[in-house]
Amino acid sequence: MGFKHQTNPIHIPVPGGKTIAEHFGIPSTGSSDLSVAHMVAPAGWGEPFQSPNFDEWTLMVRGKKQIEVDGKVIILSAGESILVEKGTKVRYSNPFSEDAEYWSVCKPAFSLDLVNREPET
Repeated sequence: MGFKHQTNPIHIPVPGGKTIAEHFGIPSTGSSDLSVAHMVAPAGWGEPFQSPNFDEWTLMVRGKKQIEVDGKVIILSAGESILVEKGTKVRYSNPFSEDAEYWSVCKPAFSLDLVNREPET
């Protein structure tokens, strides 16, 4: 078959109220080549620093997301995107008052084995 029509993304539970609907990736399609997920991070959400072994593209749909990378703080707004290359130390958060809605694309696919999150502080 030359296409995959995704009609039932996998909903992945995560702490802090963030929702993940993975359309393509290891849990949803069994493919480790690439993952594509729709995410909504609530106001006040954040996760620890990580140094993933995958490239990650973030494409903002609504709200804002804070990205701490290479000693800089970047505020990504709706309509903007960013590529964080593998091996880069990064922290994602939403310290703002509204939800942050975005799409994430990871190559190779996101996995807990590749994300290399630092312990919570």
